[in-house]
Amino acid sequence: MSSPKSQEQPNVLLITVDQMRFDCLSIAGHPVVETPNLDELVRSGVRFSNAYTATPSCVPARAAIFTGQSQRTHGRVGYQDCVPWNYKETLPGELAKAGYHTQCIGKMHVYPARNLMGFHNVMLHDGYLHHNRNNHNIPMREHYDQVDDYLQWLRERVPGADLLDLGLDCNASTVARPWHLAEKYHPTNWVVTQSIDFLRRRDPGKPFFLWMSFVRPHPPFDPPQAYMDLYDEADIPESIVGDWAETSDPDGAGLSPTTRRGLVPKRRLSKAIAAYYALITHLDHQIGRFLQALNEYGEQNNTVIMFTSDHGELLGDHNLFGKSLPYEGSAHVPFIVNDPGNRLGLKRGMVADQVVELRDIMPSVLEVAGVPVPKAVEGDSIWKLASAQNENGGAPPAWRSHLHGEHTSGILSTHWVTDGKEKFIWYSQTGEEQFFDLTDDPQELHNAIADEDRQERIRYWRSILIQELAGREEGYTDGMQLITGREQTAVLSHIRI
Repeated sequence: MSSPKSQEQPNVLLITVDQMRFDCLSIAGHPVVETPNLDELVRSGVRFSNAYTATPSCVPARAAIFTGQSQRTHGRVGYQDCVPWNYKETLPGELAKAGYHTQCIGKMHVYPARNLMGFHNVMLHDGYLHHNRNNHNIPMREHYDQVDDYLQWLRERVPGADLLDLGLDCNASTVARPWHLAEKYHPTNWVVTQSIDFLRRRDPGKPFFLWMSFVRPHPPFDPPQAYMDLYDEADIPESIVGDWAETSDPDGAGLSPTTRRGLVPKRRLSKAIAAYYALITHLDHQIGRFLQALNEYGEQNNTVIMFTSDHGELLGDHNLFGKSLPYEGSAHVPFIVNDPGNRLGLKRGMVADQVVELRDIMPSVLEVAGVPVPKAVEGDSIWKLASAQNENGGAPPAWRSHLHGEHTSGILSTHWVTDGKEKFIWYSQTGEEQFFDLTDDPQELHNAIADEDRQERIRYWRSILIQELAGREEGYTDGMQLITGREQTAVLSHIRI
């Protein structure tokens, strides 16, 4: 039964997955991946083709979702666990204050792990986080027995079960094998099972905000057997390798099961890619399962839906794996909005090409809910970009001209700027620069940094990056040039404890 108040304020369903590439949608032209339910959300909604995560790893990406802020403001410019989350205003907190029943099920990846971040309730499965399994040096000792609700649920049904039973690593793995238990016990199914139960037990007098947050297709690559079988004989395209990529592997880094770079044995890589695609189709089918339940509860036409990922997966592109780097496979993410009740006037089936970022989720959701957007929010509401009114001519809506992204990763630390058509990259510790024309070279096969006919554009983008980095505590620029080799940090000083 739908709630009476929901006629004034719609429910909001935010679906996030972890480590899904932007191009892994059938409707976006992927030659292998099958995503029928996500395709339908696109067909009857709007897809943003130039959506990025400014800091492509789990922790900083989620900070952008929670706060609506750029990485410079929320302060997480790389991956670092165990730094307390003390943000005054958060997306679920603002909605709760406005009368929403707020719930997160799945991955939050905050610290301490049971920090509600404004939610009324959380049911957690953050995946295998090393600091929770190896916590002897952590001030706030949090073991899995305290913080992982999925594992407790699983052990009640499968005594002695553990997240390590398959022998697969939780991060940057190139090894895959099928899920070993009944599909209903898979963490992807668990998120949906608990989300459907939330529909049963929610407060019927309030609209709800449900963040359904999946760990997959993040490693381990462990799809149920039926989904692995779906891709077993598929013609898996080979990973793309640019003219700038390292093509030798003298130290055999690609042989490691948790490599970030190198030449992975061909059969192992093909199996890992197939399992990655299988995890995405499994996710798609489970999202379809939840949408059916949403309809059965009478709430589908009163629920605004958003779908995205916190970052992508390089998946062997340029002989690289995982995330954190600025290349399209890592930083470019899927972003879909859908409004079954058509209260927002979206242009159904539209593909919008403006550069949007995860910080835009918070102001967009608050606008839908009729909730004031806090002044500290730096993102913008995306609905004006997706409106059917835009097809009637006139000036396009005002929007950002570019995005500044970054990630601290030791010698591979980078800063980059893009407008979705061109991209300039600077490696802050080595001084290496790259330039890609994404219009003519969307796969970033050619580094055009030395091309004579590109020098004016390169100077332009370098100047934009200098402007973005002006005043930063690391001293990356003096306002005139980029300064290589400055000491870096994953967390800026204003949020350190």
